Amino acid sequence: MSLKLLQINSVVNSGSTGRIAEEIGQTAIAAGWKSYIAYGRNDRPSQSELIKIGNDWDIKMHGFQTRLFDRHGLGSRSATEELIVKIKEILPDIIHLHNIHGYHVNIEILFNYLRNANIPVVWTFHDCWPITGHCSYFTFVGCEKWKTQCYECPQKRGYPASYLIDRSKKNYNLKKELFNSLSNLTLVPVSQWLSGILKDSFLQNYPIKVINNGVNTEIFKPHSNSTFRERYGLENKFVLIGVATSWGERKGLNDYIKLSKELDLNYQIVLVGLTKNQIDKLPDNILGIERTESVEELSNMYSEADIVLNLSYEETFGLTTVEGFACGTPGIVYNATASPELIDQSTGFVIEPGDINGLMDAIIQIKQNGKQSYSDACVNRAHRLYKKKERNQEYIELYGSLL
Repeated sequence: MSLKLLQINSVVNSGSTGRIAEEIGQTAIAAGWKSYIAYGRNDRPSQSELIKIGNDWDIKMHGFQTRLFDRHGLGSRSATEELIVKIKEILPDIIHLHNIHGYHVNIEILFNYLRNANIPVVWTFHDCWPITGHCSYFTFVGCEKWKTQCYECPQKRGYPASYLIDRSKKNYNLKKELFNSLSNLTLVPVSQWLSGILKDSFLQNYPIKVINNGVNTEIFKPHSNSTFRERYGLENKFVLIGVATSWGERKGLNDYIKLSKELDLNYQIVLVGLTKNQIDKLPDNILGIERTESVEELSNMYSEADIVLNLSYEETFGLTTVEGFACGTPGIVYNATASPELIDQSTGFVIEPGDINGLMDAIIQIKQNGKQSYSDACVNRAHRLYKKKERNQEYIELYGSLL
């Protein structure tokens, strides 16, 4: 009988975490496992057997509890109870958690079950929500309360936003109690930086194994026949591309706008993943493109760009930088959180956060050297360190060691 893997994530085969869960499932299937993915929203095709957690009404009610009472992770009671029934039917050999925030899972019900189920649990950390009383990231605001005790959250109105009550102290203590209740839990941060954060958190006593995110090098590769430049009239431009699932101050959106004021007409900034409303507010010299689920389209954009800019102040990994490398395009990142881990002198530049002059110097340097002088090193780095197949195989080996 084949071994059974159940992954739980907010989305499936959508965005970075959804694609990662999907691809781990595919690797497990290729290794002879039966793969299941339980998810909250964004119905997408999958090679794994899918389990939808709850419905749109559950998500709305969970959002309502979050917005008013800061009870994120404490809604979706019946949806999570139904999920537990499904888990008991499947009897997985490994349960692999990804993002359990996102208005779809009740953490009390889930962890009370996991505590008694005697099933090894692997938990991939894509952000810091599990170790705080509220937020998913804290470095941008310089908050270190998560190390000892959250209270009076400075980001109460940031995701998952609460407009009325601050429950960060209670949430912190509840998470600390629940998440430390498992006897067979392995934490998988996606970067060395995040590993260091976990070692300072209330989960520091659990085994930690870093597994970097992987990139699909069969899709993300240099393309010579892309029509991206032609479609947007960028044939003679030096193209600087930024890609994100959602854009805001933390992702450096304001810095792309500041940078655009320093560039002449030979340059073009392209931002992918914006909402219609954000695109309407952009200055004329930034091309805004809405989010795409097509990885082939993304690969074409990376290939046609001259530099991939990641001006994020907080990254637990920074997959867009690596996807750009795989397409032969150098990167520029900020010297913040996990981003500097990804890059070396042969593949781009690391700039101090917010240093627009330093950013301009780095852009000019790459332009003068020519993209081609970086391309081979970029592709080699992506293949050597971040190949999806090899990174996902690390998960299969980890599952084996826990069984």
